[in-house]
Amino acid sequence: MLSELLAHAQERIAAAATAAGRDPADVVILVAVKARTAAEVAELGRAGARLIGHNRAQELEAMAADLAELPDAPTFDTHFIGTLQSNKVQKVVPLVTCVQSVDSLRLARRLDRLAGTAERRLDVFVQVNTSDEDTKGGVAPAGAVELATGVAGLPHLRLRGLMTIGANSTDDGVVRASYERLAQLRDELLSSAAPGTAEARELSMGMSRDAEIAIAAGATMVRLGTSVFGAARE
Repeated sequence: MLSELLAHAQERIAAAATAAGRDPADVVILVAVKARTAAEVAELGRAGARLIGHNRAQELEAMAADLAELPDAPTFDTHFIGTLQSNKVQKVVPLVTCVQSVDSLRLARRLDRLAGTAERRLDVFVQVNTSDEDTKGGVAPAGAVELATGVAGLPHLRLRGLMTIGANSTDDGVVRASYERLAQLRDELLSSAAPGTAEARELSMGMSRDAEIAIAAGATMVRLGTSVFGAARE
């Protein structure tokens, strides 16, 4: 059952935090729901999951509609964690509380305008390509702090921190370095004392395959899909 998988994932993350000398309460699980059904997500919600993340705008829209049709569907804190195309921004913003994949000031300004029109404040993370891989989105590390301070200054956005996807490597040292780099950039951002950066402490990093490495490097949020659903689907 999904509830058992979720409980096992929670135990795994708590153990990883303890092993790293951290309080397990400081690490939150975001359930990545790519290619999953509303019924599955609702089942996890009834088991206690409350934070979910979508990679695709089309799936986000469809699931929001499907969950609304379920009489006992829990309420979720919904994040967008995938690449956000410019033609999808207007559809995504009303359905999420946070966009984790901000990789340009142009995108941030558009999110800010839409949030302002809706008279709300939208949480965001700046995505950084700490592994320098062409297949991954995100701003280069050299420009991350500058982008983040620019995003933090926008009136209708709240910068919560930085996000990355770990290096695609079988070498744990390489993966660890990609996560440690994000933590270093977060510290640089906080030490800048730029307006709007005081709350930007979170590090969204680590997935099912490498959560322990990310937590040891300082992750405050891990994005788990396979760990809570079983085998991945496309």
